[in-house]
Amino acid sequence: MGDAMRGRKPPGPEFVQRLQGSAVSKGRAEVILKTLTGQLRVQEASALLGITPQRLHMLRQEGLQALVDRLEPQPLGRPRQAPAPAGPGPAESLQRELEAARLREEIALLLPGRRPPPGGEKKGRRSK
Repeated sequence: MGDAMRGRKPPGPEFVQRLQGSAVSKGRAEVILKTLTGQLRVQEASALLGITPQRLHMLRQEGLQALVDRLEPQPLGRPRQAPAPAGPGPAESLQRELEAARLREEIALLLPGRRPPPGGEKKGRRSK
């Protein structure tokens, strides 16, 4: 038997037309892949896309880098769930409020010309 492949001919750059995305982005991807397979020269491809050859090289580099990054091995299975960050509980927030009240009282006692409120009476109505 020979080296001839059997079955369907494998799709080339036109495969991108089956993928999701806008017609513009799929067209650009197909042209870039054709430069990689030698079906188009860079000058021809850049003229088709209406961009400079330098911009074509940048797009090709970015696209291939994104492909390589996406194909990095990933750990198998579901990702572990990070434990929920423990926020201050009710006891801790009450403790902070108590500490803040103590500090306010201490500051009020230390300020010159200030007296602590007598017996914890509420400010408001004045007695006649």
